[in-house]
Amino acid sequence: MSATIHEIAPDLFRLSLYVPNIDMQFNHFLVRDEEPLLFHTGPCAMFTEIRDALSTLLDPAAVKWIGFSHFEADECGSLREWQQLATKSLAVCSEVGKMVSVDDCMAVRPAMGMKDGEILKTGKYRFRFLHTPHVPHCWEAGLLFEETQSTLLCSDLFHQNGDVEPVTHSDVLERCRQVLVEYQQGTLANYMPYTTLTEPTLHRLAALQPKTLATMHGSAFVGDGARALRDLSTVLKEVLGPK
Repeated sequence: MSATIHEIAPDLFRLSLYVPNIDMQFNHFLVRDEEPLLFHTGPCAMFTEIRDALSTLLDPAAVKWIGFSHFEADECGSLREWQQLATKSLAVCSEVGKMVSVDDCMAVRPAMGMKDGEILKTGKYRFRFLHTPHVPHCWEAGLLFEETQSTLLCSDLFHQNGDVEPVTHSDVLERCRQVLVEYQQGTLANYMPYTTLTEPTLHRLAALQPKTLATMHGSAFVGDGARALRDLSTVLKEVLGPK
């Protein structure tokens, strides 16, 4: 198993591993800048493959920031391994994540817990932290929005299964709907909780008017991100909302 690499926006690389037995891609995003940022570490079992792929783009020891949305194996499972390799790196997460999970359970060094709206500068790129409780899931969830190129690192939002193309300009909503409907029939039911925060959070993200949606599972979407997020709100309500 080896990772594929695609530059989905200037200096933003999608490092992807496809796992056939669960028919799912796991995508990790590297921002190549003065202070490189890795968003999603992947689980421990993927560390070697992602490290080797990243090393074709820059020295893994140079990674400064390690971001993720929430406390879950594919989001931050190999954080410790990355921090042992990149000895000056800091984890980036929500203040809640830092308080209740990351510092005690995973990080080698105290994480940088970010407030909603706080800015992280990696050099020429600016990332706004967005606290998004329970979107896609977990109390401590948050996302990063790169302001100069209007890219939303959106974690599990727009989850699509299959070994799909790295980037699409087509509608990804039907693929996402299929996953949600399928998951509701089995062990992974209620994968994304539908709460009173879901619709306002997605509409808040839409107001940022992202041009690229960098999703963890499936194709990145390039196009009208605002419309896609509003449409996702509708899909989540239809599939997961009160009946």
